[in-house]
Amino acid sequence: MPKLGQTMEEGSVVEWVKKEGDPVKRGDLLFTVESDKAVLDVEATSRGFLRKILVPEGRVVPVLTVLALITRAADEDISSYGAAGEPDTRPTAVEPGAEPALAAAAAAEPEPARPAGRIIASPRARKAAREQSIDLALLTGTGPSGRIVEQDVLDYVASRPKITPVAAKTAEALGVDLATVAGTGPGGRITKTDVEDAARPPAPPVEAPVAVPASIPAIAPVERAIERIPMAGLRGIIAQRMAASDEATASVTLVTEADAGSFVEAREQLKAAVTEEWGFAPGYNDLLGVIVARALREFPYMNARLSEDGGALEHLPYVNVGMAVDTERGLLVPVIRDADQKGLRDFGAEFRTMVDRARVGKSLPDDLSGGTFTITNLGMHDVDAFTPIINLPEAAILGAGRIQPKAVVREGEIVARQMWTLSLVFDHRLVDGAPAARFLQRIKQLVENPYLLLG
Repeated sequence: MPKLGQTMEEGSVVEWVKKEGDPVKRGDLLFTVESDKAVLDVEATSRGFLRKILVPEGRVVPVLTVLALITRAADEDISSYGAAGEPDTRPTAVEPGAEPALAAAAAAEPEPARPAGRIIASPRARKAAREQSIDLALLTGTGPSGRIVEQDVLDYVASRPKITPVAAKTAEALGVDLATVAGTGPGGRITKTDVEDAARPPAPPVEAPVAVPASIPAIAPVERAIERIPMAGLRGIIAQRMAASDEATASVTLVTEADAGSFVEAREQLKAAVTEEWGFAPGYNDLLGVIVARALREFPYMNARLSEDGGALEHLPYVNVGMAVDTERGLLVPVIRDADQKGLRDFGAEFRTMVDRARVGKSLPDDLSGGTFTITNLGMHDVDAFTPIINLPEAAILGAGRIQPKAVVREGEIVARQMWTLSLVFDHRLVDGAPAARFLQRIKQLVENPYLLLG
């Protein structure tokens, strides 16, 4: 399973183009793979014969998992690999310049035991162990002569229970052994609730149920589902990330109404003036994206994230605005990089190119990563207001409802105005309420006075 981007951790095979027994040559299309960002074609990197497919279509596996066996000869023995056709989910190292006949041949050959009393490890393995504070004596080497290689360290790290910072502190306070706790969070991560459940004494045995009198009607059995859709691929990634955000953030929502009369008028004037020259009609999302990028540059504390170790607040030197897009595969967020340095034409053109790629499943790995702030607009679906979920590790997200005429009071008179409801959801761990309100207030000001963008 190829690693298609820095953030990809797993993928699923959508379709095998080649079948078992087919000859293949370098550059032939082997299969298509779905990551959390796109559906991409994968080509063969060597010639030979596709002898066995180990991962069927639809199966989700970690990156670098062996998916199939390609041998040089059509009758080469592959009986020594695996059992019952189960794939090896551990990455298989291949020496540079080697031309292996079998992807997992090296893993199948027995290695002599390492000398007693001495730890043999590669320099990269020792460096990785130091960075992760791991005792090499706890590891079993898989390299030549029992040598510990970097992958052994990484496998050991991956095997340790994943736990949220709050859950770790709770376990320490309650004296809970994490080895006995099953994680129910995204990706099997141990949460605070898991630790608290493990710390509770076992419930007393349940008494036998009391017989129900015949006069009470029986409860109808639960009907079977008409369709079961696995929580895998993009749907599974969305589910994990939304649950992680809901659990990890201290989210607060601020709502304001902006008078969008000048905003709508500016968009109509631009549409009439530049559509033919630009090749597209600038839309509300384009204008809002440029406005938000300007506000992020003016209020850099909103252009922030929590560090990976959770110990620092990081203000970012670049403004990368993500624009949520609905596709047949699910919700995707193309990212406009350095959005504060782009004019409306460049912003709109880049946004449309990314949306076109996203909707046909051909997004580039960098199209959907690296955002520092996200905008999501449901106004086209007649939604007035909503509270979106923060796209981790960002500090906030802006939700836009529909623009609609409302009766409002202006200079003591009731008049009809085009009003727009904007919802800012922010992580209170990173930003306080008043600074977040000033940021939203600035967005409202720019919506109501779009000519300020010229300054």
